[in-house]
Amino acid sequence: MHMAQRSFRCFRTMNISRTLRLFSKHLKSPKSHNSYSTEKPSWPRKIFSGIQPTGSLHIGNYLGAISRWVELQNSGEDVTYCIVDLHSITLPQDPIRLRENILNMTAALLACGIDPKKSTLFLQSDVKQHAELGWILGCHTTMARLSHLPQFKEKSSKIKEIPLGLFVYPVLQAADILLYKASHVPVGEDQVQHLQLAQHLAKTFNTKFGATFPHCHALVANDLSNRIKSLRDPSKKMSKSDSDPKSTIYLTDSPDTVADKVKKAITDFTSEVTFDPEVRPGVSNLITIHSLMSGKSPEEICAMNTDVDTGKYKARVAEAVVEHLNPIRMRIEAFSRHPEYLSQVLEEGAQRASEIAETTIQEVKEKLGLGRLRAPKSRKSLEN
Repeated sequence: MHMAQRSFRCFRTMNISRTLRLFSKHLKSPKSHNSYSTEKPSWPRKIFSGIQPTGSLHIGNYLGAISRWVELQNSGEDVTYCIVDLHSITLPQDPIRLRENILNMTAALLACGIDPKKSTLFLQSDVKQHAELGWILGCHTTMARLSHLPQFKEKSSKIKEIPLGLFVYPVLQAADILLYKASHVPVGEDQVQHLQLAQHLAKTFNTKFGATFPHCHALVANDLSNRIKSLRDPSKKMSKSDSDPKSTIYLTDSPDTVADKVKKAITDFTSEVTFDPEVRPGVSNLITIHSLMSGKSPEEICAMNTDVDTGKYKARVAEAVVEHLNPIRMRIEAFSRHPEYLSQVLEEGAQRASEIAETTIQEVKEKLGLGRLRAPKSRKSLEN
């Protein structure tokens, strides 16, 4: 009797050990820090950029960002463009107005030339992996680093009670970029610093867990497109948050509205039309806008307008802006009449984005040891 019990215990122990050995072959545990390959992978060129759905697009957005998006798309680049609605709620939003803004932004992007067949265009909140990777990356940065970011200092200085989302949104911004393993991000000259956290987090994660994310590079335009200033205060950039409505030209402005805003643009007391951004920022801003809208250089524009003073020159600027924006405005109105189509574009884009995002997040979670253990496909494989 005792002999039979000992034999049974021995058999059971051997069977359990054998089963565990077989089971362990199917599990991929995180590698040790020293086992990662030091060989640098060759990352494909991928471009990512995003825009908040807070208000209408103005000509600064269009000339400085969206027109470049279209150029990159039409040159055959692998491009992913995102309407970052999660970023927009770092400050209070009216829900109904936010939904309207999302559709309006989609209509504007399509009207400007973004083609869903050539670009992946989607809504950030439709792809849950953005928030998931944002949390993971947040666990690999520090409060000290976030508090020193200039964009946080700038925005927090304007409000009394600072929401946590405003503090950590640069981490989500980094997640937006890294989730698609973007190698390049189009930014303005004053936005290069925004990429620094993404670069830092990519390097930190790669060092700890092996090559996962590429180093993202800034794509900075070398032309005048990043220098569109406020019409009422040429010392600062054109912005939709400006308190003076006449400071900004929107893509949806009527011809009369455009003409009125340009007419009231701040210039100076010199009547001659000359381009000198340092000495004559107001007139130079109008020349910059005229140049980008017409395709002519500032030098050509100045040479063509020696017969008028700055007051009459404003009418020519307004004419060039209206001529360029009219087709875009009409396309925005046409797309806006079909919200179901706009929703379909975002849905199809989200499906494509989600496939890429899920592959990345599974790779990240596996390296971190997150998620449930993935058992073998069938029970029989353990018993054979």
